[in-house]
Amino acid sequence: MNKTFKQLSFFAAAAFFMLPLHANAEENEKGTLLQLHQGDLLETPEKFPSQFTYDSGINIEYPKDGVKGIYVTGHSAGGAKMNQLTDFVNKTSLNAMVVDIKDDFGDLTFDLQSDDPLVQKNTKDYVKDPKKMMKSFEDNQIYPIARIVVFKDTRLAEAKPELTYTNSDGSIWKNGRGEAFVNPFSEEVWTYNVEVAKQAAKLGFKEIQFDYVRFPEGFETRSDNLQYTQGKYKDMDLDDVQKRVEAVTDFVKYARKELKPYGVDVGVDIFGYSATVPEAPGIGQNFSKISDNVDVISSMIYPSHWGSYFGIAKPDLEPYKLVTEYMKAENKVLDGLKTPPQSRPWLQDFTASYLGAGNYQQYGAPQVEAQIKALSEAGVNEFLLWDAANTYSTGVNYDIK
Repeated sequence: MNKTFKQLSFFAAAAFFMLPLHANAEENEKGTLLQLHQGDLLETPEKFPSQFTYDSGINIEYPKDGVKGIYVTGHSAGGAKMNQLTDFVNKTSLNAMVVDIKDDFGDLTFDLQSDDPLVQKNTKDYVKDPKKMMKSFEDNQIYPIARIVVFKDTRLAEAKPELTYTNSDGSIWKNGRGEAFVNPFSEEVWTYNVEVAKQAAKLGFKEIQFDYVRFPEGFETRSDNLQYTQGKYKDMDLDDVQKRVEAVTDFVKYARKELKPYGVDVGVDIFGYSATVPEAPGIGQNFSKISDNVDVISSMIYPSHWGSYFGIAKPDLEPYKLVTEYMKAENKVLDGLKTPPQSRPWLQDFTASYLGAGNYQQYGAPQVEAQIKALSEAGVNEFLLWDAANTYSTGVNYDIK
């Protein structure tokens, strides 16, 4: 922690300590007892004074026409492809990049200057000079979003098996692709990921996007056969589904509160189908509860990822209709919230040939524009484009209405 931020933290804490005195002065004049702040003096307040927000020195405004971005892997960010992607964004009406800071394996894209030994251990050198990268974002006014994969983390699971799920023989449980998850019930996992987020914010990222904020898919069918802690949730008078929902939601609340002093928005990627059901029982995602605790909600609504849904037999072949029907469901949920977050869905800009002949089509400008058009008609002007290879379609009108 640098000296400037130590001073900032001290004055912010002092200011927060004084707030209850002022807030209760009127009551005191009426003869009631003066109420002092009862929490930890250094606890992050719910409403953090904006004048004490950390200044990274990177000045990039929130895009006035809404965020329209692309996904960028750590490898791309640290290689020659980054120049190509920057030129691509500059030549279009796109204005943002979502960069992997902590990827699907738990590898960290670059040195985050953290004192946490686990952060140091899992650091890769994909980006040799992160400050130079941030300066490029600033020079080009490209809005930078830090993607942090939370509970899918093979590196952390292998380093600390007590934070993951183990089989009866003590081995680490992994899914069919050989990937391990860490336990959302573990608050140590929370602090580890939020530490990564804080360092990304200090570097100059304007938004933190948490992905894989959930239990493993199908967890409800295997939870009884795995060994893992439920932490403070063990003795709660809730069934296992609600315990999972509480743990996932509590992580989001915790992360947002801890990141307030850094002046960043907080977003979460979430399965699209979560908006169509009361809650996804196995993975612990409740769309309303998560949305209530973030600034941005990014539903992954790639047409290829749906089975027969919304009465559409082959969604990959009908991107406009799929997005149209999905947005009806999402808008209904968000309209019921007192303070809904910004909706910024993930759209498909890749070809899902794995679906097999007759079930997919080649994706290019027409298919991307169809999804954007459906969003626009639903009142949403922000979106993110996903292609794992970071090769995006050319000739797309990103402003189509």
